Amino acid sequence: MYNLLSLRRFFCFLLFVCLFVTVGVAQAQTLKIATYNIRYDEKRDTANAWVNRLPYITDLIQFHELDIVGTQEGLHHQLQDLDKALEKYAYIGAGRDDGKEKGEFAAIFYRKDKFQLLESGTFWLSPTPEKPSKGWDAALNRVCTWGHFKNKTTGKSFLVYNIHFDHRGIEARKESSKQLLALIKAKAVKTPVVLMGDFNFDQNHENYALLNQSVLVKDAFDLAPIKFAPKGTFNGFDVTRNSDQRIDHIFLTQQFQVKKYGILTYTYGSGKLPSDHYPVVVELALKGK
Repeated sequence: MYNLLSLRRFFCFLLFVCLFVTVGVAQAQTLKIATYNIRYDEKRDTANAWVNRLPYITDLIQFHELDIVGTQEGLHHQLQDLDKALEKYAYIGAGRDDGKEKGEFAAIFYRKDKFQLLESGTFWLSPTPEKPSKGWDAALNRVCTWGHFKNKTTGKSFLVYNIHFDHRGIEARKESSKQLLALIKAKAVKTPVVLMGDFNFDQNHENYALLNQSVLVKDAFDLAPIKFAPKGTFNGFDVTRNSDQRIDHIFLTQQFQVKKYGILTYTYGSGKLPSDHYPVVVELALKGK
């Protein structure tokens, strides 16, 4: 009787360990990825000053335990502020004006405890991507920052491209889309790819169709079985703004399975917003073993 009882206890303990390991591996395989235009530090934004918005942006990232966050418009000192507050994270990126610290970044923050950065870089959305430049009819320099990440638990790797397309250049947005599709085509055969950012066109635009109807990437919004999208992604610091236009997108190659998609419409104080864009968050997993 004693030996039988001990054996039962041993098998119960073994079952508990197996369940614990299974849950841990499942959590490691699930990724929470976000794109968030954090609004550059415009000194005229007195009611929505960066110093006031910063704590709510960092709290949001930490509360949702986001793994990868692509930010747009952040200036160097804003990224330094985020880096200081987000102790579990590191970031990559370069200023669009000089490839160093000047101008807005399309930075990528990542959990340094969960991911190993294998490679990274920044290039310009233009015919001369290797140097600071404006592309086609763009009003401003525009960049893409990319990172190749490896999950420290599963060993799986994936590429993330974070962009901010021009707000005026019609040809620039179209050619930038083609530029990225060509790049993804060369990379996605072996490596899963996330393409995200502020595209400055919505889901009804022809450039959106150019991406979403390609054989390379699909919008996570269309792939998600569970969606929370009460509004579009641009709010202009106006909580009453009602629109279904999504200009911030997360596109994925076919190696990903999307579980959830959300546009987070949090406010603070008396209806203030952390940015003039809402963050887009997806929960996904890599297919296969």
